[in-house]
Amino acid sequence: MSHPSYPFDFSHLSPAERILLAEDLWDSVTAEQDAPPLTPEQQEELQRRLDAADRGETTYSSWQDVKRRLLQPK
Repeated sequence: MSHPSYPFDFSHLSPAERILLAEDLWDSVTAEQDAPPLTPEQQEELQRRLDAADRGETTYSSWQDVKRRLLQPK
């Protein structure tokens, strides 16, 4: 696969350092992105869910539990 010529040479960095650099670069791009505005319906649903959580009416699952359920054979 051919890559364009980059203005910076990263070959002196270890693979782990290049991954960290890529993550930092990605984070800097996403930090500048504005999230699209919520519709009134989405705002209402979000508020409904927050209110339910505040009243203790919501249950949560850990990521490990969710992953285990998803990977369980049917």
